[in-house]
Amino acid sequence: MSENSSVALLNDLVAFDTTSRNSNLQLIEYVISLLEPHGIPFDLTHDDDGRKANLFATLGNPNAPGIVLSGHTDVVPVDGQDWSSDPFGTEVRGTRLYGRGVCDMKGFIALCLSRIRTILDADLDIPVHFAFSYDEEIGCLGVSKLLEGLRDRPVRPKACIIGEPTGMQPVRAHKGMLFKRCHVHGKSAHSSMVDKGVNAVTSAARIIAKVDEIQRRIIRDGPFDPAFDPPYTSLHCGVIHGGTVNNIIPSECRFDFEIRNLPDQSAEALFDEVRSYAETVIQAEMQAVARQTGIQWQTLADYPGMDTPEKDPLVREVSRLLGCDTPPGKVSYGTEGGHFQAFGIPTVVCGPGHIAQAHKPDEFIDLEQMERGGRFVDALIRSLA
Repeated sequence: MSENSSVALLNDLVAFDTTSRNSNLQLIEYVISLLEPHGIPFDLTHDDDGRKANLFATLGNPNAPGIVLSGHTDVVPVDGQDWSSDPFGTEVRGTRLYGRGVCDMKGFIALCLSRIRTILDADLDIPVHFAFSYDEEIGCLGVSKLLEGLRDRPVRPKACIIGEPTGMQPVRAHKGMLFKRCHVHGKSAHSSMVDKGVNAVTSAARIIAKVDEIQRRIIRDGPFDPAFDPPYTSLHCGVIHGGTVNNIIPSECRFDFEIRNLPDQSAEALFDEVRSYAETVIQAEMQAVARQTGIQWQTLADYPGMDTPEKDPLVREVSRLLGCDTPPGKVSYGTEGGHFQAFGIPTVVCGPGHIAQAHKPDEFIDLEQMERGGRFVDALIRSLA
């Protein structure tokens, strides 16, 4: 099949500004317009406000366990980025197609949609499912509702391929991520009266130093998995806000930090170590001065790691269809794969494009990657026939 149809569909998908802060309903309605003429059944699961939706469609026999082709519909913002062309209007330059989301990951969705007729004509005994989610970019929030919608089905999917950009190389494992916000509530006073106030900024700084101490310990002692880069769990503090002017002891400080954990290391256990220190040492000292002070925590995102065994039939089959003679990889970024695996669905990540181009200004995908992705999906359909 020519990839002209895939690129045309990708042009349409990119034109929908599905930045995570926006609704994705227009894009979902567009997908439905491609499914309905063929009588393809689908289910929608919405967010609490009804502004966003996941779509789960079944092409083929609904009474057999099928293969999920999964992608997220949201994209990251373009605010403050210097683009050479309209980010929501694709442009071909040489062998590259530019536009927000072409790589991450509307390119894969376009490949799936362009194969609707091919899948139906194959009259498969094993169905193909499309699973298109919302809010992946802000913590894999939508996929949980999508999977919850599958819980009561008499037949669940038997495997999932997530088309995140991997350069069309199979990935069987990735790290998890726990994203936390810490609010430190101190007590304001004049800066000349340090004994009367509780400095929220310095209290927060001591907690951040504890995060860094844990990171340095892990770098030194592990655990390690050399298949990941970096080969250990990482902890990172990226945002801090606090204080107003220099001659007032700040009463408020907030900082955000994340833990990207190896699949077999608990992010919650590491967070508990940070929280225990903060509450038993820092908060105790704060409240010795002023009882109304304290520390609060907020979870901003939390998704599990993924670790599909190398000998799993799905891993072997994806590698075979791709003609790979090297072991499937492991990556440090996250996907919705951990949620699918935790739901009991073996999962592999494999899609067109390269993660190095994701989230950047002038995001692009090589047209050759679209062609390779198309050949892979075609080979998968033939293998299911």
